[in-house]
Amino acid sequence: MLIVKIIFWVALCIVWYSYVGYGILLYIWLRIRRVFKKSAQPILQENQLPEITLLVALYNEADIVERKIENTFQLNYPKEKLRILFVTDGSTDATNHIIQKYPSIQLLHKPGRSGKVAAINRAMEIVSTPITVFCDANTFLNPEALREIVKHYVHPDVGAVSGEKKVVAQLSDPSQDAMHAASAGEGLYWKYESLLKRLDSEFHTVVGAAGELFSLRTPLFIPVQEDVLLDDFIISMNICKDGYRVVYEPKAYACEAPSFNLKEEQKRKIRISAGGIQSILMLLPLLNIFKYGALSFQYISHRVLRWAVCPFLLPLILMLNVILVIRDPHPLYVALLVAQAAFYLAAIGGWVFALNNIKVKLLYVPYYFVFMNVSMFLGMKRFFSKTQTVLWEKAKRQAAPPLQ
Repeated sequence: MLIVKIIFWVALCIVWYSYVGYGILLYIWLRIRRVFKKSAQPILQENQLPEITLLVALYNEADIVERKIENTFQLNYPKEKLRILFVTDGSTDATNHIIQKYPSIQLLHKPGRSGKVAAINRAMEIVSTPITVFCDANTFLNPEALREIVKHYVHPDVGAVSGEKKVVAQLSDPSQDAMHAASAGEGLYWKYESLLKRLDSEFHTVVGAAGELFSLRTPLFIPVQEDVLLDDFIISMNICKDGYRVVYEPKAYACEAPSFNLKEEQKRKIRISAGGIQSILMLLPLLNIFKYGALSFQYISHRVLRWAVCPFLLPLILMLNVILVIRDPHPLYVALLVAQAAFYLAAIGGWVFALNNIKVKLLYVPYYFVFMNVSMFLGMKRFFSKTQTVLWEKAKRQAAPPLQ
């Protein structure tokens, strides 16, 4: 029983640390550090703004590409210093025809589908500006996004800058209540992730940029293997491996609509989970904390534990808790088992209500937590069975959001 208790408490502590403790630890450390070290905001004068390329990879985005172009033209950045490059692979709708109506946009098209990674690799071969900004076709940037991003490159140790992703629902029709579970869960998750990214960035570096909006020093780009699922994560982590930092800038943000429903959100999560396992295998050297120090500490705490460890520990904790209550019904173990049972019952309740188009905000957190971890298992299965495609597999989303 002693071994069972040790395994139970170690597993429980790892899960708590991964989801809660890591953020608390960073927050306390940074509060102490701010007392002794004041950080100044970087300032870039108008004549210091660098030339940049805004690179957008698309596949069959005819329904939204015109609005994306309008949003791009509204960005507050000197036109003579902004190059706009759209790259499409195998689009079969009117996407290319629409883009061609705008002569200021360079279109790089290739027939046949090769995947987003292949499209980005091909586009980067012709980028000549010192800074490249990547964003998705279905995300809309705030007018000051580019200025807020490039100011950080005054620091020579900054190799990439990540913007903030905002999940913004536009639900004016009461009949759309079925989408609330997806939009609320996804929105809460990204608010939590945004907080962790701020802490990560101030501590040392962001652990992987989000493809919705991130940038890099063009010379630091290393072509990615075409079978990579999380290209944005691998690209940014390779920059970290080379000794540079990835900075988080919340004043540069990309607004994106939530998934249309939970089925579509799960499709996206499974792909990310499969990519997470692939990324861990590709970045094995980063597990060496003696070589990479703070970067390894952040990478293991923020990514590896969540992607590869916690999904297995959660059912183990529940099983061991049941054994401990049966063998040693101590009030503490009974209370922990009751708490776990209540949490998972709330998650099941959230699932049932979601299926019946009923909103219960209190159940969003337990439901989305379990939903994410189940998706992790499905993603692992898909990765190891080699059934996850690298080609664009668009998740259906709600109507395009208003810019915040």
